Amino acid sequence: MKKRHQQKLVILSLGLLIGLNIPIVLLFDSAQCLLGFPVIYIYIFSVWAFSVLLSYIIIKRYHE
Repeated sequence: MKKRHQQKLVILSLGLLIGLNIPIVLLFDSAQCLLGFPVIYIYIFSVWAFSVLLSYIIIKRYHE
């Protein structure tokens, strides 16, 4: 894997560190529900799923 692809994964990791930080997560802590699920759960699992998908795309596309 080339250096620039590793850098993309590092940037993704830093984005996850910020996105799953407690102050950011607590912004979505409310009594509202979306499709029967609390908004905080939807936020956490959507960030997680997005990161898994983006990691897969980076690794699959640039694997050498």
